[in-house]
Amino acid sequence: MSELYVIKQTKQPNTVESLTQNLKDLGVQAGDTLLVHASMKAIGWISGGPQAVLEALMNVVTNEGTLVFQTHSPNLSDPAEWENPPVPVEWHQTIRDTMPGFDAARTPSAFLGVLPELFRNWPMVYRSNHPSVSISAWGKGAEEFVKNHPLEYSLNEQSPLGRAYERDAHVLLLGVDYSTNTSFHLAEYWSKTRKEVTRGAPVLTDGKQQWITYSDIEFNEDQFPAIGSAFEKKHTVRKAMIGQAESTLFSMKEAVDFAVDWLVQNKEGEEKM
Repeated sequence: MSELYVIKQTKQPNTVESLTQNLKDLGVQAGDTLLVHASMKAIGWISGGPQAVLEALMNVVTNEGTLVFQTHSPNLSDPAEWENPPVPVEWHQTIRDTMPGFDAARTPSAFLGVLPELFRNWPMVYRSNHPSVSISAWGKGAEEFVKNHPLEYSLNEQSPLGRAYERDAHVLLLGVDYSTNTSFHLAEYWSKTRKEVTRGAPVLTDGKQQWITYSDIEFNEDQFPAIGSAFEKKHTVRKAMIGQAESTLFSMKEAVDFAVDWLVQNKEGEEKM
């Protein structure tokens, strides 16, 4: 989407101040633990771009709260699983042997847009040490929040997602739908409806690249929009515009608990009508 198109589609410039007020109107509060999933293009033209969005979020949550973004690097994975696009089978072992190991300071986030990548490089942001599904946090207790991210069963209750659940965090979908809601992965573990899988990734051991394998479950984000739609029929969510982005704010704990029951009642491949 070109910047000219975004300008033409924007009614008035979005600023740090206007976005800050939008977030407050939605219900974001100082001291919140807030998991954010956002689309920059949905917001419209912003004076200051992604920097302004992060400053607005930090203004509202304050350093008494904790701001959280997923900073995943799913490209650090077994090339045998790559589908979009696949690579020749004869390349697989070379990739495993040579892919640089995950480095929380150097490895970029991937497929998530500009905002998480800017966030992970922001001063006083701490990133968890998982090669594929790292999570980054800023604010009160941020360093402790991302500590000891388990390699195996990577988004379970021992991960930063589990800590967010314990803190009764809120989730902000800023111009995106429930397909981006990482917290539903907790429900996938707890519902025991997913298959066990073995994954691979490059890590750094004593400063040297090493290819490792670990146990996890098979994620299925395809069901997340249906879970979110059903959740909204049973629970209160807050909706408002952030800039020009339709946005949703809700309790992570309520959503995850609901998703556990939904997944149990709707086995793999089924959707609640």
